Amino acid sequence: MSNSTLSISVSGLKKAYAGRPVLENLNFTVPKGSIYTLLGSNGAGKTTTIRILTTQIPADQGEAEIEGYSVSKSPHKVREVISLTGQFSAVDEVLTGKENLVLMARLRQLPSPKKAALDLLEYFGLADAADQRVSSYSGGMKRKLDIAISLTGHPKVIFLDEPTIGLDPQSRRSMWKLIKELQASGVTIFLTTQYLEEAEELADRIAILDKGKIIAEGTSRELKSYLPQGALEFFFQDPESLEAAASLLKDYKTAFVPEEYKLTVFTDGKGDTLAGICSMLYQDCIKIRDFARLTPRLEDVFLSMIDRKEKNRDEI
Repeated sequence: MSNSTLSISVSGLKKAYAGRPVLENLNFTVPKGSIYTLLGSNGAGKTTTIRILTTQIPADQGEAEIEGYSVSKSPHKVREVISLTGQFSAVDEVLTGKENLVLMARLRQLPSPKKAALDLLEYFGLADAADQRVSSYSGGMKRKLDIAISLTGHPKVIFLDEPTIGLDPQSRRSMWKLIKELQASGVTIFLTTQYLEEAEELADRIAILDKGKIIAEGTSRELKSYLPQGALEFFFQDPESLEAAASLLKDYKTAFVPEEYKLTVFTDGKGDTLAGICSMLYQDCIKIRDFARLTPRLEDVFLSMIDRKEKNRDEI
């Protein structure tokens, strides 16, 4: 992929605090107009990555470019094309929504600050609350205003550091819709989150960050392919049927929950294999109350990757 098609390019990025590594040799690229999500637990290094890319702190080693500008050599140029919405609201709650936006438009030296503010308030559905003090806004409204401020001046790249943290489910889904609309307008979005469903819902590509290292990267579908496909989950009428099924399928890897009469059978995912298992149960007259074919979730991938990483550390 050529540099002209990339919004962000990161190579060999490292950062340590007091001798403790926080980021270790990060490498990734983000195509223009895409949503790239950095997924990780608290303390994984997500916010440190954003702080480096948005020129707030320097990296110890490595190179990063935003829209062709070096983060270390041309930070002023980088700041002209980016915007950041952090984990916590940066709006002035004493001012009204409109006053916040007019102030930012003036700082950005836009030709018509008031018009820019009103346009953004309308776009984000905040026009009716334009003249209310921000202290009266709900959490979701404050988050929308935060992002509206970020869009002042039409940045090419927006960094969203855990944008839905602390929001209720309805406000979170409203924010997801908004982020998709921003992408549709041509903006590149770099998103960090610890919410697995958020990454799956929004991201074109996902990187799983653990203790400062990217341990997996790809689309949601590609990441899910790391895990075995085609598990079958059976629910039986009684404990006798469960025991009979477990005995019959002893050659397969299985897991069961006795109190629920539930048996999970892990397979290669091929249709013939799944059909054969069902046929074996039918021929042995084992009564099935219900069943479902399971496919890996992003959460399963994330937990599996972290668990595998921990086991590898223990073996060293």
